[in-house]
Amino acid sequence: MPKSLVVVESPAKAKTIEKILGKDFIVDSSVGHIRDLPRKELGVDVDNHFKPKYVMIRGKGQVVKAIQEKAKKVDCIYLAADPDREGEAICWHLATELKKAKKPIYRIIYNEVTQSAILEAIKNPGTIDQALVDAQQARRVLDRLVGYKISPILWRSVKPGLSAGRVQSVAVRLICEREAEIEAFNPEEYWTLTATLTPKQKEHLFPAKLHKIGTKKGELNNYGFKIDEERAKELASDAKDQTYIVEKVQKREKKQNMAAPFKTSTLQQEASRKLRFTAKKTMMVAQKLYEGLDIGKEGLVGLITYMRTDSTRVAQEALTAVRKHIKTTYGPEYLPARAVTHSKNSGAQDAHEAVRPTTPLRTPDSLKKHLTKDQYRLYELIWKRFIASQMKPAILDATTIDIKAGRYLFRATGSVIKFDGFRRVYMEGQDDVASNGNDGDGENANLPDVKDGEILDLRKLEPKQHFTQPPPRYNEATLVKALEAKEIGRPSTYASIISTIQEREYITKEQRRLLPTDVGRLVNELLIQGFPDIVDVEFTKEMEQKLDTIAEGKVDWVNTLGEFYPPFQEALKEAPDKMYEARKAMEVESGEQCEKCGGNMIVKWGRYGRFLGCSNYPDCKNIKAINGDNTPAAEPEVTDTLCEKCGEQMVIKQSRTGSRFLACSGYPKCKNAKPIPMGVDCPEPECDGYLGERRSKRGRVFYGCSNYPKCGFACWDKPIPEPCPKCDATFLVEKTPKSGETIHECASKECDYTNTPT
Repeated sequence: MPKSLVVVESPAKAKTIEKILGKDFIVDSSVGHIRDLPRKELGVDVDNHFKPKYVMIRGKGQVVKAIQEKAKKVDCIYLAADPDREGEAICWHLATELKKAKKPIYRIIYNEVTQSAILEAIKNPGTIDQALVDAQQARRVLDRLVGYKISPILWRSVKPGLSAGRVQSVAVRLICEREAEIEAFNPEEYWTLTATLTPKQKEHLFPAKLHKIGTKKGELNNYGFKIDEERAKELASDAKDQTYIVEKVQKREKKQNMAAPFKTSTLQQEASRKLRFTAKKTMMVAQKLYEGLDIGKEGLVGLITYMRTDSTRVAQEALTAVRKHIKTTYGPEYLPARAVTHSKNSGAQDAHEAVRPTTPLRTPDSLKKHLTKDQYRLYELIWKRFIASQMKPAILDATTIDIKAGRYLFRATGSVIKFDGFRRVYMEGQDDVASNGNDGDGENANLPDVKDGEILDLRKLEPKQHFTQPPPRYNEATLVKALEAKEIGRPSTYASIISTIQEREYITKEQRRLLPTDVGRLVNELLIQGFPDIVDVEFTKEMEQKLDTIAEGKVDWVNTLGEFYPPFQEALKEAPDKMYEARKAMEVESGEQCEKCGGNMIVKWGRYGRFLGCSNYPDCKNIKAINGDNTPAAEPEVTDTLCEKCGEQMVIKQSRTGSRFLACSGYPKCKNAKPIPMGVDCPEPECDGYLGERRSKRGRVFYGCSNYPKCGFACWDKPIPEPCPKCDATFLVEKTPKSGETIHECASKECDYTNTPT
């Protein structure tokens, strides 16, 4: 008969651990939390030391009963949930329910689901860390107080169903403020002057940018000049007549160090950049890799370490293994003299290792046939990053050539890889940044070998106009980066934050960018006025630090909530009036007149966003929709298309989300509606439909067949009604890569045609 019961939170992990421990152990799972605060009431006794009222989660009664029955048949119980605050809380709730079995209860901790880690944990069991449980309770109660106390005020002020969250509201604020910054941005014109040069002895064209005129440097990061077109052409004309002489060649060796192995935030960022995974998808796939997958002869085994961590620390055993792998696979020249250590970020808990493969010997290629496409791609990313993090730096020869042309100084920069180092395995992705004075032209050019005093031939001199750009909108990678930098939320919360604000329709996603909706802007503005502390970045950061202090056992969680609640309670009393005043302050005249009574039409904010309402309300209740640019919506545009259902003419209308579509003019008698044709036929065989713009439930733009649901064809990239000149594809698609330059590609995955539209 089995002597011990091991309880984990995941059925998949239970299978992996059961295989490791063998017949002397029963391994079962709680399938996550078993108890929580009630859904339909506050569930917190604020007058009794914030005592939580825990109830059994629906459907978990039978699960707990089954675990209790198994507990009666063993000598001892091991609680083995994830090694974080949530896992500790799960173990605490399980221990409460299993006390009736009157068996010894132990807590075991491990960072990876491997044989060595699990057996070591069983040999060294511990007890539940009450400080971690208190920190989880404090966060749960705090979030419940904020959500359940503020949300009803939003329901009255805006519409039912809205919610406020202690951390999610700050994330919405960051996105709203970035959007306001973009809207207020005033582009500035600047010009660059680029010379295409070559040595006389050998044809080797390379670009050089105007760097200085006389003693005057460029006014924008030394790359551009604040001049107009006439002045730019005048400079170009004058510079063409000059002799181009190499004034100085500077060469220096530069080291490029590899980034640290992944922690949760950097894993989510890199998976977003390179794999186009959402933070939620990244964590779901990583969870499977951590819990264990069947990889053939080895059976079920965990492939990566625990994926919720803020540390880049690596265990000595793993360092020894990876260094051996690097030496054997890539050669001793790629192995540093000693293991590479990466600095710890301020505020990091450092409770768990970095996210890494459980062994470097399981290469991505060796596992490919056992993994799904997404599992393989994420594992490959984690594996390569870990291997590269322990390799030697890359060495580059950086070259700068200064070229004198009369009073003009041109500069060419470039670099050549002298030793690839970690770059042989991995290169880190880059976030988008605003292009303000530096478009990067020629920065990594392949430069010729020239000497001081050498005369160069000028082949082309081109003035180019630029405009400074606003900061880019957040995508999931840069939002996670911002949340981490501002110490808002913790590794386990980033994915849920981003997912929640999209599900609440505060934020929408277009071309992988996060934009605030009208409702999101309204809620953000109301919360700023009614609860300035709740949506304040510094206040939220300080609260996170207090929760960390609770987890360290340094302060009492009840006292922490006791400090928070009185000023919060006062804010609750004043918030409705402040929110009303804030909403009235957001109303502005539109410049339009009411066609019913002649009054002024006012831009107002409602449950679906902005609209035009008559200033004489309630005597006149006339309202109109507003387009995205704050101008009144025009009358529906009549088309030549006839409704195939009733024969009436189709008109172009605009939905609440801003998308335009064809609708029958006979509405509401006829409710026929379909996308506006884009001039591209559906590519599915035997389908007579066409492609048109549509929006997903979360507001993301995509392009689908007009015969939906009969035909389910859809694509995220915008179709262009141009046939591919290289193959028989009937249309191209429009894409915008990280460079920001729009390109057209063939719609067929088998064709590599691409071009840049003029």
